[in-house]
Amino acid sequence: MGTLLRLVPPVPALAEALRIDEATAERGFRAEVAYYLEHHLEGFDTERLGDLRRRCASVMAEAAGVDPAGARDALMRSLRFEAFDDAAPALSHLHSRGLKLVVVSNWDCSLPDVLERVGLLTLVDGVVASAVVGAAKPDARMFEAALAAAGCGAAEAVHVGDSVTNDVNGARAAGIRPVLLARDGGGDIRSLRELPALLS
Repeated sequence: MGTLLRLVPPVPALAEALRIDEATAERGFRAEVAYYLEHHLEGFDTERLGDLRRRCASVMAEAAGVDPAGARDALMRSLRFEAFDDAAPALSHLHSRGLKLVVVSNWDCSLPDVLERVGLLTLVDGVVASAVVGAAKPDARMFEAALAAAGCGAAEAVHVGDSVTNDVNGARAAGIRPVLLARDGGGDIRSLRELPALLS
């Protein structure tokens, strides 16, 4: 999220589905996000993910003051992701150069499905989700799993991400060269389109 994908603003759809105003929907969604971030490692398989989603919806319903019945369906319908415009072209170009590409994200076990829906899964060689690893970035285990998936050592790898703490500091601690993507400026690159030249 922030590197390859963005979340389509879910609050309007959530407000409509739950028949509440957008300020209330925003409050409920923020509570759900906070709960998910704290518990996302529990979503390491489809059964546990289903349970996690039910609990997230319950937290959202309580914060928004709505009936929990139907909250899960409303929540899931409101969550839509899009690939950034620069993601597929950059991944395709790098892949054509023979580079191994691995997505490394603090996400539950549904990450490959999300990448498939936005058309990016076929452009990468591996997907490392924190819930499956059992640790979240900046934990070194995430980067070790990524290196294993890529079949290379830390000195041969580059990690691109949008978080100083999770991506830059985590990669550096694992001996991997970090590249900070800051789309509004202030990083190493502003767009993934700059990556091929940076890695030449």
